[in-house]
Amino acid sequence: MQCIYALIQSKDDSLQKQEKFLKVSIENTYTLYLLWLSLFVEIHQKAGEQLRLSSKKYLDRPSGTLLNLEKLVQNKVLRQLSENKLLKEELSRRKLNNWYLNEEYVKLIYKDIVESEIYKRYITKEELNYQSDKELILDLFKEIIAPNDKIYEYFEDDKLTWVDDIPIVNTFLLKHLKKSQEHQGDAYFLPRLLKDKEDLDFANKLLAKTLLQNEKLEKEIEGKTPNWDKDRIADVDSILLKMAICELLNFSSIPERVTINEYLEIAKEYSTPKSSIFINGILDKLTKEYKVAGKLNKVGRGLL
Repeated sequence: MQCIYALIQSKDDSLQKQEKFLKVSIENTYTLYLLWLSLFVEIHQKAGEQLRLSSKKYLDRPSGTLLNLEKLVQNKVLRQLSENKLLKEELSRRKLNNWYLNEEYVKLIYKDIVESEIYKRYITKEELNYQSDKELILDLFKEIIAPNDKIYEYFEDDKLTWVDDIPIVNTFLLKHLKKSQEHQGDAYFLPRLLKDKEDLDFANKLLAKTLLQNEKLEKEIEGKTPNWDKDRIADVDSILLKMAICELLNFSSIPERVTINEYLEIAKEYSTPKSSIFINGILDKLTKEYKVAGKLNKVGRGLL
């Protein structure tokens, strides 16, 4: 949707350029995931630095300060990430030294962490294990790190597409952390971006077919609304309708109801309040017509 919208707005007919943008933007989703992990690593290193400084000035510190910092430094999940050789190599290969170059964000998050009630509850526990350490990291991410406006603004300024990727990546990261185990191999924290090659193939085909069949798809929409005027329909609505119709007619393995529901959800997120109702009405009419005309040649799981 973003690629098609960008092409229409720029009046650039280069499909190759948009295919490249699609590929890069998908890959950048993985970069965002790695940056979250590297932020945990930087926070752990910051705690270690503070522990060393505190140990040199122990006479001026409250008696429990060293122990409190020691608990954070010894947090098993943070150590698991900091000592992950594959993660280090991947961050180095991609030159992802963002937090090193923008240390103020690390300091900001670290300060929020040590002043939080979540952290204070954690350091009062007498016995800590992998599960309690993991619960700390999950709670800190959900309550302190991910909601931080400064971090959000930083990601938004770095890559515009990350605004849409953040909720997806955050959800995945939380689920992945929840399933982690103490003796997990390094590779666990570096999962594949795509389940299989078919995912990227689908995205490329949907992009290309929608753009190459633009005029044909516009004609499919004409007459399906009482006051049809393509100039009055929001650009996003027009794009979503064309993508949905393209998917209905060209991807036989995807059930029509799955297609319709997907585009209604996208419309709710990106278009006007009434867009989902408008899009649903048109797609419902078209689906009925296609069934009568025998154009919906659904096979396999498309029949479910």
